[in-house]
Amino acid sequence: MYPTIYDAVLDLFGLSIPPLKLLQSFGFFVALAFLAAMFSLSKEIIRREKSGMLKGKLEKMWVGKPLEISEYIVSSLIGFGLGYKFVGIALNFAEASANTQDYILSSQGNVIGGIVFAALAAYITYRDDPKYKGITPEEVEKMIMPHERVGTITMIAVVGGILGAKIFHNIENPDQFFADPVGSLTSFSGLTFYGGLICAAAAIIIYARKNGIKPLQLCDSTAPALILAYGIGRIGCQVAGDGDWGIPNDAPMPQWLSFLPEWVWAYNYPNNVHHINLQADFMSMGLTSLTGKAFPTPIYETTMALTIFAGLWIFRKSFVVPGMMFCTYLVFNGVERFLIEQIRVNVQFELLGMMVTQAQVISASLIFIGLAGVVFLKLFPKKVDRL
Repeated sequence: MYPTIYDAVLDLFGLSIPPLKLLQSFGFFVALAFLAAMFSLSKEIIRREKSGMLKGKLEKMWVGKPLEISEYIVSSLIGFGLGYKFVGIALNFAEASANTQDYILSSQGNVIGGIVFAALAAYITYRDDPKYKGITPEEVEKMIMPHERVGTITMIAVVGGILGAKIFHNIENPDQFFADPVGSLTSFSGLTFYGGLICAAAAIIIYARKNGIKPLQLCDSTAPALILAYGIGRIGCQVAGDGDWGIPNDAPMPQWLSFLPEWVWAYNYPNNVHHINLQADFMSMGLTSLTGKAFPTPIYETTMALTIFAGLWIFRKSFVVPGMMFCTYLVFNGVERFLIEQIRVNVQFELLGMMVTQAQVISASLIFIGLAGVVFLKLFPKKVDRL
């Protein structure tokens, strides 16, 4: 396993590049997932704009208006924060690289570096101030197209997704939360995808309505991006070994899979980011493990997610009724997650006499909602034309 990019580069290429110790592999793939989703979303929104399915909104705005003092303050505070941490990391590299996440979230840093960066940020802001450039303020009307808001939509998805993922994870694991509330809220590990999906979707729909973007068209546009980001994110789970592995798998590899490496069938996740010994961990949960190996479920999820993405992307022009592609995404996403939960380690609770996981309940709900949506859109396509 490669907890950091440094570990991967050192093992694969024999190169020791110390600054790479600051890049956690899981975070790297999460960032890559958001960039890929942003690219996919932008391409699909532009296509829908050209087809007339999405339209822009005429907005009044000031051009050349002098910056407010609050903008200087915000710029300086951001500069101080960056300088405080970056200079602190540079001067205490050994300590910071040992646990970058904890260092970033701690109060440690360098005050002088923060002051220098704050002054530099204030100066750059001043040089960009229209008043400094002698520009005369004027109010104009400009057509803002939906694809120009992709950056904002992505940021809303990032913030809403992380908050929702943390909230749902702590609801699912209350013992971990009460044992260390601050650590549970600030840690980058422990993220529940469906929590992120629900909260991010709600925030994006509110933003879309406020800015004249048809929610169903936007939902359709985001469907391929969502499943693509999920698949890439799961690569990060596998590379870092962040705990999203499956139940014990001591069975020999089936002959029909012999053309693949053994770790595709069963893996013990050595040097995982949490330093967990799988065999001992399974025993603590009351599970029997003779080999200390588990089903590498992130690999399976990545494979299924990218397959779903390919299908949605190839046939995206065939979904003519608004909302149909998103409902189809909900069904396939729900089926994928419901199936993987059968061989995945997760917290279970009793519901209607059955032991289920939070993800199974939500995935089953998504399948039902998606199928109901498909049926409704098939029967009453004209009712959603204006949405």
